[in-house]
Amino acid sequence: MPLEFIVPDMACSSCVKSITQAIRSLDGNAEVDADPDTKHVSVSTSRARIEIEQTILAAGYTVVSESLD
Repeated sequence: MPLEFIVPDMACSSCVKSITQAIRSLDGNAEVDADPDTKHVSVSTSRARIEIEQTILAAGYTVVSESLD
């Protein structure tokens, strides 16, 4: 099940590229789906949620975890 996040300050395709590159630098096999219109980021990875969240934060973005349960 993918990890789901809301990134409120993701505004454009450059933001999507930055976030995707940051996550893939942590996990080269990660599948990242980011939509700047909905501010939604979905990540399929073997890494822990906190690692992905910290990576997005380190890239300069705010993260709001989203639980789909």
